[in-house]
Amino acid sequence: MADKRFRDSSGKSLDDYPRPSVAVDTALLTVDPDRGLMVLEVKRDNTSGWGLPGTFLHPNERLADAVRRSLLHKAGVSGVEPHQWRVFDEPDRDDRGWVLSVAHWAVVPTERLASRLATQTRLVPVGSPGRLIYDHRLIIDAAVNHVRDCYRSEPDPEGLLDETFTMRELRLLHDTVLEHQLDRDWFRREMKAKLEATGTMSVGTRGRPAELFRRRSTPPRASRSS
Repeated sequence: MADKRFRDSSGKSLDDYPRPSVAVDTALLTVDPDRGLMVLEVKRDNTSGWGLPGTFLHPNERLADAVRRSLLHKAGVSGVEPHQWRVFDEPDRDDRGWVLSVAHWAVVPTERLASRLATQTRLVPVGSPGRLIYDHRLIIDAAVNHVRDCYRSEPDPEGLLDETFTMRELRLLHDTVLEHQLDRDWFRREMKAKLEATGTMSVGTRGRPAELFRRRSTPPRASRSS
């Protein structure tokens, strides 16, 4: 029977070329009002080290499905749809062999990270994530820089606040994500055009009632992994 496999101009098939293994790793970030921006880490199997939740891609598996599988099995987290983001491809990044990592990230409320695998996970400040395997520190740093860029220009783009919120609540969130205090008047001018006033005031809070806002409606993001 004739060999009908694809062959390139040199007569080689895909099987004739060495190929890397493909992994997914996810930086799950959250905001702690007292400790700042935090990242979820998991204890590695058969070792004392820590790293990001990740796994190798299975045959005929989509990247998004591998991410969901790794979050559930490694961190006990479900219902999160991280952004597919960038590839980390240094040839020597993984001491097990030639492995490409398709990195993902998400920023979620802390309660979404309450894990049934509590002894196997931990939340640590992004600035001091501990000693991690492979290039996971680089993945965290790059994800944090990207998230902070998003929060410099848009009001709570990852939807950590409730549907309605005061300008002070929004500013304090941005202060925490960016790790510095923003000027109140400048922040109000920058963000007000990107918000919708609800016409109502806050109740049940300390101090005088404050105007409530919501984010302006925007088209659904197209950057989620699929």
